[in-house]
Amino acid sequence: MEHNPLIAVWINGLLRSAASAAGIHVHGDPLPAHVIMAMIATLALVLFFKLAARNLSFFPARMQALLESVYLFFRSIVDDMIGREGRPFIPVLGTLGLFIATANLLGLLPEMASPTANLNVPAGCAVFIFLYYHAQGVKKHGILGYLKKFAGPKWWLSFLFFPIEVISHFSRPMSLTVRLFCNIFGEDLVIIIIVSLVPFVAPLPMMAMAIFTSLLQAYIFIMLSSVYLSGAIASEH
Repeated sequence: MEHNPLIAVWINGLLRSAASAAGIHVHGDPLPAHVIMAMIATLALVLFFKLAARNLSFFPARMQALLESVYLFFRSIVDDMIGREGRPFIPVLGTLGLFIATANLLGLLPEMASPTANLNVPAGCAVFIFLYYHAQGVKKHGILGYLKKFAGPKWWLSFLFFPIEVISHFSRPMSLTVRLFCNIFGEDLVIIIIVSLVPFVAPLPMMAMAIFTSLLQAYIFIMLSSVYLSGAIASEH
């Protein structure tokens, strides 16, 4: 069963009270816990960047230097995987990567839960990037030109290559989803078990490792997304 943090219980209580005041009877929780946690992760990122980017200057202070380092990190991924023509994708990939990283780390805070430990959130991120890179491929090559990329190097082999390519592309969101979900769910479950047995010092090494794996899983997700984008917009020679 999904862990129901206190903040999710409180928010759902407020929503039920508001619904009752409006004459609407709500059975159960109006919002699942993972939806509330995802909204909290999103709101935290929006507020952080809104406040951190208020006083930008030519000579950056520490916070501005941190923001520029984050941008340069995502730019280096895009330049390595796609090339300079992939820089317009930095806002999308950066936003998705920061959301996944924040969502992964959220479960390490007291009375919080990682929304990515629920299968729906990784699946939503994976389906988004699946639709996004196909849309960019169609935008770059047109529908017919993009479909030709599925047909293989020779037209007379298209009957063989096309179904293989289709299966390969549809396996990508599944792979992204399972990899992210299993890692975050597994580490959260191990931490909960350790905390229930030895609540103080013992969980600290596992939590330190969880910080590393949470950031690593966000990096892997964005790196693979960049690879898929690179393949979608690449021109045949």
